[in-house]
Amino acid sequence: MNNGTADIFELHGKVSRATVIEEICLQLAPFQAGEQPITGETVISKDLTIDSLAVMDMVMELEDRFDVSIPMNVVAEIHTVDELTETILELRAKR
Repeated sequence: MNNGTADIFELHGKVSRATVIEEICLQLAPFQAGEQPITGETVISKDLTIDSLAVMDMVMELEDRFDVSIPMNVVAEIHTVDELTETILELRAKR
C-alpha cells in the first residue's frame, strides 16, 4: 500500500475512476490468465485464475486503500472490474 501525499489527499478528497481501476488491476495482475488484459469487462471469478480466498483478500486490501467497507452481500453480487469500481466509488461518495 502506498502512503504518499496523493494517498493522503485521496482519503479526504475525491478519487478518480481511473485511480480505482488502476488499483484493482494492480491487485488482480498476479491472477491474469495468459495475455488477456484486465479491463472493466473482466469477470473476476471467470476470466482470472483467482480463488474465493484471494478475492476476499483483495477486497480487504481495496477497502483499506480507499477507506470503505464493502458488505459481504454486495461482494457476492460483484462480478466485473467495472462493478467493483462502481461499488467503491459509490461507497466513497456516501461518506
